[in-house]
Amino acid sequence: MMKMHVAKYKIGQVVKHRLFPFRGVIFDIDPEFNNTEEWWEAIPADVRPRKDQPFYHLFAENAETEYIAYVSEQNLLPDTSGAPIRHPQVEEVFEWDDNGNYKPLDDMLN
Repeated sequence: MMKMHVAKYKIGQVVKHRLFPFRGVIFDIDPEFNNTEEWWEAIPADVRPRKDQPFYHLFAENAETEYIAYVSEQNLLPDTSGAPIRHPQVEEVFEWDDNGNYKPLDDMLN
């Protein structure tokens, strides 16, 4: 019997990486690893995450640039800075609400 994994974080939540200096807003969640084997094996073995956990798609940023990141749940922490994400695609999917949170645009919901 397969074990169902419940995601700790939610779409629209701002998170940061536990080990590396980047943060982002979650725009999609895979209940378990759903990327290529080549991608997974490119991660150094000493920090390679387990596959049997949720993985998050982020509109991410670091000090230099913005990009899309794919990150395991074990490597994420909540970002409590309250600062918006500067990634250019964020405004295509989310709106910044009065409470300082990202909310999916109505037309992006299924």
